Amino acid sequence: MAKSHRAASTQTRRKVWLLWLVAAVCAAPAIASYMAYYIFKPTGAAVNYGTLLEPQRPVPATLTVRTEHDGLVPMRTLTGKWLMLMVDASACTEDCVKKLYFMRQVRATQGNERERVDTLWLRTDNAPVAATITSAYPDIRLLQADANTLANWLPAEANTAMTDHIYLIDPSGNLMMRFPKEPDPTKIKKDLSKLLKWSGIG
Repeated sequence: MAKSHRAASTQTRRKVWLLWLVAAVCAAPAIASYMAYYIFKPTGAAVNYGTLLEPQRPVPATLTVRTEHDGLVPMRTLTGKWLMLMVDASACTEDCVKKLYFMRQVRATQGNERERVDTLWLRTDNAPVAATITSAYPDIRLLQADANTLANWLPAEANTAMTDHIYLIDPSGNLMMRFPKEPDPTKIKKDLSKLLKWSGIG
């Protein structure tokens, strides 16, 4: 009887360890992307250009976006890839166009890895977008979202607004990085390249 009890106990412990092992394997890609910033960094150099946002800010369950073809859908349904996103009005001033250009260029310079990245423009109104803009940036998805919900989710630097920044969302749907106002696209490229290298997700 005692042997049977010990055998059952041993089997239970093995199952628990197996469960933890499976969980660790599943979490490894996401963990690797963060390790690229926290651990694998050059001595004496800055870890990254963008600001890592902690604690994690998952896409709000209440955040919905309006797409041109699917109507109103939860923002969470767009996750699964790395998302570079910006927020701006449909009128799209010079600063807005500059952000669109930077996002397009940063994605394009990722080579074969660019298919793991989507670029989003979250507009805060339903005004029409100039045809010159849509034709110049066909790969950037135009979406509409509520400005207040976005403001509660996307933090801005001091003395700036969310419309001043480009943000990065990981494939699990967590807001992880904010790039500064008037950013250097070469440095954004380096941050994104490092994440794509160290992470197998997305």
